[in-house]
Amino acid sequence: QVQLVESGGGLVQPGESLRLSCALSGSIFGTYRMGWYRQAPGKQRELVAHITSSGSTNYADSVKGRFTISRDNAKDTVHMQMNNLKTEDTAVYYCNAVLGIHNVWGQGTQVTVSS
Repeated sequence: QVQLVESGGGLVQPGESLRLSCALSGSIFGTYRMGWYRQAPGKQRELVAHITSSGSTNYADSVKGRFTISRDNAKDTVHMQMNNLKTEDTAVYYCNAVLGIHNVWGQGTQVTVSS
């Protein structure tokens, strides 16, 4: 059974940084497309960034230039470095792994940006 465990959320001030991590267990990490989504209160879940098994990346326009997604296939882990955080980045962030019909979600980690 594939499982995802996220870490790295927290409370920061505007302009500060956080690094989210997500570890996959139970399958071959390198074959999955990995991604981060977020959901703010009262809003739909939205894609933040994803990275394919070959390392190609895609970002939401709202985070381009501030967030960087990367993967460490040796450690079965995906990271997202979030710089220059804004109050509108406040949300629960979810890790996602996709391979064919398999679509797995983590439990979510809270990111709060507030002064």
